[in-house]
Amino acid sequence: MEKFVIQGGKPLSGRVTPSGNKNEALPAIAACLLTEEPVTLHNVPKIRDVLVMCEVIKRQGGEVEWISEHSVRICAKGITDPRLDAEACKKIRASILFIGPLVARLGQAILPPPGGDVIGRRRLDTHFLALSALGARVDLGDHLYDVRAKRLFGEDIFLDEASVTATENALMAACLAEGRTVLRNAACEPHVSGLARMLNAMGAKITGIETNQLVIEGVEALHGAEHTIDSDYLEIGSFIGLAAVTRSPLTIERINPDNLRMIRMIFQKLGVETVLEGSELFIPGDQSLVIRNDYYGLTPKIDDAIWPAFPTDLMSIAITVATQCQGTVLFFEKMFDGRMFFTDHLQSMGARTILCDPHRVVVVGPQVLRGSRVESPDVRAGMALLIAGLAARGETQIFNIHQIDRGYERIEEKLQALGADIERRVVA
Repeated sequence: MEKFVIQGGKPLSGRVTPSGNKNEALPAIAACLLTEEPVTLHNVPKIRDVLVMCEVIKRQGGEVEWISEHSVRICAKGITDPRLDAEACKKIRASILFIGPLVARLGQAILPPPGGDVIGRRRLDTHFLALSALGARVDLGDHLYDVRAKRLFGEDIFLDEASVTATENALMAACLAEGRTVLRNAACEPHVSGLARMLNAMGAKITGIETNQLVIEGVEALHGAEHTIDSDYLEIGSFIGLAAVTRSPLTIERINPDNLRMIRMIFQKLGVETVLEGSELFIPGDQSLVIRNDYYGLTPKIDDAIWPAFPTDLMSIAITVATQCQGTVLFFEKMFDGRMFFTDHLQSMGARTILCDPHRVVVVGPQVLRGSRVESPDVRAGMALLIAGLAARGETQIFNIHQIDRGYERIEEKLQALGADIERRVVA
């Protein structure tokens, strides 16, 4: 086991480049199972979840070759067994994404319930309802999911929720289904659109990309292709939060401005100004960080929702930023019933937060944060606590950092390059 040891309160500065989008890379890796031909992915983040997904493919007989630091070539021709390695699949939530490609190409998928973050209930019903609508038979045992279909058939499907991974599973399966599939109430996050573009490069026929209605004309087979993963807008949002709480001038390179509209708007509500310069985003240092009240001086509310609203994965970061802002703000987490519990750790560091219920927390700032011993409960909360530690006075130790490693590539090296005093140490 490892931990991060941080000496906080030090100013940072410099330029930083975000890694590829984790949430695009994971379904892209799964999509490689749709063809027997090699697929090459570029700008792939070398994070724990990506490596586990690649390990699952190798254990099934597929070929995985890293041709450069962030480019990987995957060939699934050797994969003929629909039963996935149970232990590897339990390590990550994204293992659920193998179901659609395996059923579409091999006619069956057998795997255990997925692992992943502990942030409350994360229902999978939408996956199975969509696959059933395409003609698959779903058997849910206590320890294994068994989904099979001799042939998938296109259907007009209204998803019961705009689930990202369910949309991706249905999208991948529909590419090889017979006839036309219409996915209504589909998720339209940037990583879903990225996956759709990759599938089209492989020979799929998908229209409606970037909307919540996708139309897929099924084809007999897909072929190899190359695809470049977009930059991770969640990591960019994390760096915006880092610059704000440490009062540090930072420039974030290689961004996609279209993915940052709501994110920049919400940070602006917290008093964080950002300057867009082409494909770079500059965050000035020493900002006043005054929370902007609603009209008539009412306490503002920040909530999350499906794209293009503020992403749930940045709620923990925004809450941490609010602890350093002058004013009061209510955060309303609508999507998960366990994400807000990390605020206990912020309280131990001196933050003034009131957890109203599992979905709402009030933050009053600014408060001087103190170093503490905390534990990362999930990917985003772990990064939020890391940011808090960099702003705090004294030493902070963060345990369970494998959670952070699941979503952020060599984060301590990026932070050290900016001047942060952070070390990765083995827990004695």
